[in-house]
Amino acid sequence: MDFSSKLLENAVNEVSRLPGIGKRTALRLVLHLLKQPQEHTKYLTEALSVLRNEVKTCRKCHNISDTVLCDICANPNRNAEVICVVEDIRDVMAIENTAQFRGVYHVLGGKISPMEGIGPQNLQIESLVEKVKNGEVKELIFALSSTMEGDTTNFYIYKQVAPYEIITSTIARGISVGDELEFADEVTLGRSILNRIPFENSLNRG
Repeated sequence: MDFSSKLLENAVNEVSRLPGIGKRTALRLVLHLLKQPQEHTKYLTEALSVLRNEVKTCRKCHNISDTVLCDICANPNRNAEVICVVEDIRDVMAIENTAQFRGVYHVLGGKISPMEGIGPQNLQIESLVEKVKNGEVKELIFALSSTMEGDTTNFYIYKQVAPYEIITSTIARGISVGDELEFADEVTLGRSILNRIPFENSLNRG
C-alpha cells in the first residue's frame, strides 16, 4: 500500500495494530478522522489518554473500573458468596445485560492456553482460590467460553478448589460449543445462568 504522506502511513500502521483491523480498514478510519472537525479527534485522543492513565482494576474481582472497588463489588445488594468466573470485562457486560445474575464476578484476564504460552500463573486464579480458602464463597459458576482452553481452565480451577466445601457449577450448554459469551443473545445467556448445572456433570458429557 503506497502512501502519499508518511504521517498518514504512520497513523494507519498504528490503527492496524488493533485486533480485527486490517490496513484497508485502518486507512478508512484514519481518513474518516481527517474529515471530522479537529475537536472530534481531540476528544478521542483525550478519552484514550485518560483511559490509559487513570483506569484501574477492581481489587476484589479484577474487573476494569474507575475506582479501586468496582460498582458491582461495592453494591451491598449483590450476593458476594456466589462468584461467576469469567475471562474478561466483555463477559461481565454480557451477563449483566441479562439482568439474571445477582452475585459477583471474578475476572481471570484470559484462559489457560499452552499454545500461546499462557499458564495458570499468568491469570488471576490464585486470588480466586484464596477467596475459597477463606470461606468467602459458597458457589463458583464457571462461565468461560465452551472451547478447549475454556474447559481446561474450568477443570484446573475445579481441581484447585475441590478440597473445600463449595458448590461448583457451569452455565448450561445453551451456549454452543466454541461460542464466546459476548456474542450470545441475552435470553439464551440468561437461561444458561439460571439453568446452570453441577460442574461434575459437565465432565461426563460426550
